[in-house]
Amino acid sequence: MKTKPLFDISKIIIYTDGGARGNPGPAAIGVVVADREYGEYIGEKTNNQAEYEAVIFALKKVKQLIGKVKAKKAEIEVRMDSELIVKQLNGEYKIKEPELQPLFVKVWNLRMDFGKINFVHISREQNRRSDRLVNSVLDKRP
Repeated sequence: MKTKPLFDISKIIIYTDGGARGNPGPAAIGVVVADREYGEYIGEKTNNQAEYEAVIFALKKVKQLIGKVKAKKAEIEVRMDSELIVKQLNGEYKIKEPELQPLFVKVWNLRMDFGKINFVHISREQNRRSDRLVNSVLDKRP
């Protein structure tokens, strides 16, 4: 009996969010891949660092879920509500903050593991699930 794949790898849609309470402050990420949800505390970060960390986590997680060979053929769409990060990742804005440059490079290097990656800006309303994950993690912290 064949098992049903987790999701159609021809196009994988990922929702990511990162947030900090204070800027910098305690931070967390939220990632939604198909029907799977991931929320994780990431320490003291700025909001923008948390947004990048969420993308990095998501790309690594997808590669882990589908494998290296399938990842090379997959089209990925990363949806997030941070217009700044989307525009930086799409090459429309320069990265002026030194602490974001190494995170950008990590994402850039991870891009090589996939067939195609699009970064898409969405409204906060469309990103509720990943936002809820971020807040849930931060609400549990003392």
